[in-house]
Amino acid sequence: MEPDLQRHRQARRVTSMPVELKGYCAPNLEPVRAAFQSNFDLGLEDGASVAVSVAGEMVVDLWGGRRNAAGDPWESDTLVNLYSTSKTMTALALLVLADRGQVDLAAPVARYWPEFAANGKGEVTIGQVLGHTAGLPGWDAPIVEADLYDWEKVTSLLAAQAPWWEPGTASGYHAVTQGYLLGEVVRRVTGQTFGQYFREAIAEPIEADFYFASPPDVDARISRLIPTGIRPGDRATSGMAERVFRNPYERAEWSWTEAFRRADIPACNGLGNARSIARLQSLLVGPGPTAGQGLLSASAGLAALTQQSRGPDLVVGANLRFGLGYGLGEDLERRICFWGGWGGSMVWLDFDRQMVVAYAMNRMAEGSFIGDRTQAIIGAATRNVRPTPRSA
Repeated sequence: MEPDLQRHRQARRVTSMPVELKGYCAPNLEPVRAAFQSNFDLGLEDGASVAVSVAGEMVVDLWGGRRNAAGDPWESDTLVNLYSTSKTMTALALLVLADRGQVDLAAPVARYWPEFAANGKGEVTIGQVLGHTAGLPGWDAPIVEADLYDWEKVTSLLAAQAPWWEPGTASGYHAVTQGYLLGEVVRRVTGQTFGQYFREAIAEPIEADFYFASPPDVDARISRLIPTGIRPGDRATSGMAERVFRNPYERAEWSWTEAFRRADIPACNGLGNARSIARLQSLLVGPGPTAGQGLLSASAGLAALTQQSRGPDLVVGANLRFGLGYGLGEDLERRICFWGGWGGSMVWLDFDRQMVVAYAMNRMAEGSFIGDRTQAIIGAATRNVRPTPRSA
């Protein structure tokens, strides 16, 4: 066992001090505070943050616990790796480019990245990549950790290979590849790396503390993830899942390294906290203080709800419904999209309430979907924020 991980687990066993939450919670959303506090009281958290934005206004911004094994407190500006919650930021970047007329989401990827047309992929669209139906959920060639930090290598391999199934006919979760595919489109269109574009064009204009390829000056604020010891590939239930999750066979401890932090991995190494997640994703759900920077027009965020697939996912195995870069709920009457990251981070967007609920933590749990720690938080927010009249 890694020494740091061992110290974290020992600290959890011997520490029973109650955790005092810090930050702000609007009076009508005290049930959100209570649900978040319960996670600590039940011993489910080490350090974590929760935020709720309504019409762009931050109505809940809470944090608590410790950010490391030494017991240093989780602060208001603590950052943590978010794994696949990062995908919602990659989707946001494409929605912004589409709203500005720089990218057509229905167009073939090859329009912007000509080499991608190889091996029968000339008609694969950006929307299919966003919806996990492009047929490129993994690499044919063996991939190791160091390759994830080599942008040219991993994107060139994807451009050269053939789809694993007929694109557009089914989803197959593009766990890591989606970020490289979409990130290369961003690079071809803007002339910037994905991390540079996201930071300068989206995060900085609304003062969101969020990074890809994070700079050294934020290292001191990072809380290391605390792994469970179970990796996604451990429970692969099909040959395709093995090809995705065991190539490479990822370990959460990779996220502790400088090489991981400095790399552009748009599908899984976004660095932020609940406040920055909610601030950025609030751009999609309606007008408000954080949406007033001209980054996204009033109705452009609704594109995220455009269904791309519904049914058994060829990689995950579960029945999933995907929009443009987000998971969609099964209730077709509710305008909701969401996604989460390995270990438990998540974001939930409710367009009818113009509401975003975000959660980020350091203690990982098994799985990547909405879990026990976040269901009560989402429920409390939903019950206590009224829907707004639909304008679209």
